[in-house]
Amino acid sequence: MSIFGKPNAGKSTLLNALLGEKLAIVSPKVQTTRHRIKGIYTTPDAQIIFSDTPGIIQPQYKLHERMMGAVKAALEDADAALLLLDINEDWMEADELFQTLKLKVPAIVVINKTETVPAKTGAEAVRFFSDKKYTKQVVAISALKVSGIPELLQAITNLLPEGEPFYADDELTDLSERFFVSEIIREKMYQLFEQEIPYQSTVVVNEFKQRTGLVKIGASVIVQRESQKNIIIGSGGKSIKQLGTLARTDIEKFIGQKVFLELFVKVRPKWRDNDLLLREYGYQ
Repeated sequence: MSIFGKPNAGKSTLLNALLGEKLAIVSPKVQTTRHRIKGIYTTPDAQIIFSDTPGIIQPQYKLHERMMGAVKAALEDADAALLLLDINEDWMEADELFQTLKLKVPAIVVINKTETVPAKTGAEAVRFFSDKKYTKQVVAISALKVSGIPELLQAITNLLPEGEPFYADDELTDLSERFFVSEIIREKMYQLFEQEIPYQSTVVVNEFKQRTGLVKIGASVIVQRESQKNIIIGSGGKSIKQLGTLARTDIEKFIGQKVFLELFVKVRPKWRDNDLLLREYGYQ
């Protein structure tokens, strides 16, 4: 069950709401999600494998091309799709985008952020999308308020093909702890720094060692220019200490252990257009 939509439609917030766990990082800034993130939801009656995908954009860098490759892969192997839109978007534009996906599987149109508009507007949006060729069902929700999520889960379950579960009951994702550590650090970059830096940076975990009662983690923040490095480090190292403190708190919650986190900043000019560096940094 893959989730598709424009940047900032709320795909990652929706994934977290569906799972009842914070798996995907979130930010008010667009294009926060760069990877396809799988989340596994298991009940006695069903197992749903969700894929949170990057927002659909026109690529400007090779990094964007890799992100759109993740969207394409999710399109190719989905049994069903969630087509997510922010109710405040232009509905005609959302309709055109959903049509370009050329889906071959059933789709539920999910109208998000309904808490921001009058009920009448929500009803109008449901009517607008109900008669589209790609629409199997329309569900109005608020991912942020976790409203409408049980109804959406039931609608999804009704579309699932019968089969044996792929994963054990207690598995939440197929991605590594190292991956989520890098994502948590990157989320804090979006919170702390101005528009330019988060988009021109990435995070690579170089060390992840279990020790008695402690996990030692070493990570590098990759930026494009020396000036960006200076901003992240800050006067007297103030900014990078703040970044480390915020990230460590969430990492400890995520892995359930005390963490020693060491951060470094490296300058790699034009890394977003460098195939070798993109592979090294995990953008397959």
